[in-house]
Amino acid sequence: MTNWKDCSKLAVVTGSAGIGLGVATRLLEEGFGVILCGVDPADNKAARERTAGKPIEVVQLDVSREEDVRAFAAGIAGQTSRLDALVNCAGIQPYGTIETTTPEAWRHVIDVNLSGYFYMAHFLYPLLKACETASIVNIASVQGHLNQNNVLAYATSKGAIHALTRAMAVDCARDRVRVNSISPGSIRTPLLEFAARELTPEGGDMEATLAEFGASHAAGRVGTVEEIGAMVAFLVGPESQFCIGGDFSVDGGLKAQLGV
Repeated sequence: MTNWKDCSKLAVVTGSAGIGLGVATRLLEEGFGVILCGVDPADNKAARERTAGKPIEVVQLDVSREEDVRAFAAGIAGQTSRLDALVNCAGIQPYGTIETTTPEAWRHVIDVNLSGYFYMAHFLYPLLKACETASIVNIASVQGHLNQNNVLAYATSKGAIHALTRAMAVDCARDRVRVNSISPGSIRTPLLEFAARELTPEGGDMEATLAEFGASHAAGRVGTVEEIGAMVAFLVGPESQFCIGGDFSVDGGLKAQLGV
């Protein structure tokens, strides 16, 4: 089966690399047809190659652009009458404090990390509502609860996703659409590798920096996209019907462990 239209369940996932691709791969294993949305052509190409022969369509989409998301949703509505799952993963993480974060950088983070989640849920909601057992999963972060320094815009956006998830959950439950969030700790993704490169001294070993990230977790390591995919599979599946408005930590015990 190579066409998502032939599947009995359909999921839309944003972010075609890292967690988004990991989630899409797991949902394919769970029998979903998947529409995977990404803004970077190289990431989209790699995702197509990795999932070749599967019932998945990888599409170019900038979730921060309202009209683009509106048009995307209209196109999906022209091909199907229902949507079983929406998983919002797309995100960016620049560095900066209140002093060094420019207004342009602030707007870009909020547009992608927060408004993008809203646009996707808003414009796809008629299809989710029509399903009557649909699930929305918003990928947040431990940094929405407790954060490092120099991540002002990112941490703010992730904390806002927690609030957005709760508000959506209360409103959407009447339509039998469940909404939850996941707060990952350090997960090995291109984004985490970028952070490690930024923090590794010149001539240093990025892998050693990643190992230091892992050491801050009770598990003693960083997580994998497969572990996030497993939690998403549970939250969009039939055994999580009483999970509404929750934030599920997949953080290797990061928040549970004192850093002293």
